[in-house]
Amino acid sequence: MPAADHEPMLDLTDRRILEELNSNARIPNAELARKVGLSPSACSARVRALKDRGIISRFTLDVDPRVLGYHLQALVSVRLRPGARHLMEQMSEELREHPEVTQLFILGGTEDFLIHVQVRDAEHVRTFVIERLSSNPAVALTETNLVFEHHTARAGLPFMD
Repeated sequence: MPAADHEPMLDLTDRRILEELNSNARIPNAELARKVGLSPSACSARVRALKDRGIISRFTLDVDPRVLGYHLQALVSVRLRPGARHLMEQMSEELREHPEVTQLFILGGTEDFLIHVQVRDAEHVRTFVIERLSSNPAVALTETNLVFEHHTARAGLPFMD
C-alpha cells in the first residue's frame, strides 16, 4: 500500500538508523554506519537528510528524576467545567511552564487533560494539585494516581509494506 501524502517515505536503512538513534542518540557516526551497513559519509548524509526533512526533530536526554530530588511521580487527570472549555489552550500553556510537569496530554473524552508530574513527595503533589488545579475556577474535577513504576518504551517505528 502506498504511503499517504503526509507520511514521509522511509526505506529500511532510514528505519534502521532511527531505531539505532532511538536506542542511543549519542552513538558515534562510525558505529552507527557500521550497524546499518553504510559508509560513515553516507550515514552522516542520511542522518542530516532525516533532520532536514523534519523526521528527526531533536535529540533528547533522559535524566533520572531521583537525582534531581523528584522521588514520586503521579498522573493527574483534569476535567474542566463545561463553560470553561475555551480556556484549554491557556491552561495548557500555563501547565507546561511548571517544572513538575513532564508530560501533558490534551484529551478527547471524559477528561480534558492528563498531567504527568514528578515531585519530591506526597506533600509536593498535594500542593501542586490544590494550588495549580483545584483552586482554578475552570476546573471541575481532578483525580490523582500515584505511579509505582514507570517504564519508558522506545518510540514505535513500525515497518510498513
